[in-house]
Amino acid sequence: MVTRVLVDNGSSANIYPLSTLSKLKIEDERIHKNSIFVWGFDGGGKDSVGDIVLELTIRPVEFTMEFQVLDIAVSYNLLLGRPWIHAAKAVPSTLHQVAKFEWDGQEIIVHGEDSLCARNNAIVPVIEVEDDQGP
Repeated sequence: MVTRVLVDNGSSANIYPLSTLSKLKIEDERIHKNSIFVWGFDGGGKDSVGDIVLELTIRPVEFTMEFQVLDIAVSYNLLLGRPWIHAAKAVPSTLHQVAKFEWDGQEIIVHGEDSLCARNNAIVPVIEVEDDQGP
């Protein structure tokens, strides 16, 4: 079970952080070395450690997906990019924190966790400033 999965339609690759790989106790021997350079959103980039093919289960559907393994510090445990989105024919919505796709005649809806919600109902104090027009 992997939590904190980011679905990103701006990413051209599925990303698997090396830290997630070690936490799940997946052997390094399953990584196929490659010479792929992955560009980040900040304009910088990182050499891929390699790629790995894994079975991904999003109930009730199983996907066989290739991931680029990167040795990076990120806030997510797994990034599903356009390869997964296209394979699932999914429609992700970052606004609503949901992804929908059809499988075997039924609609599958994957909801984001409430703790990841972008909206917060906390009350924000407002500071009023007097209008100082001068003389």
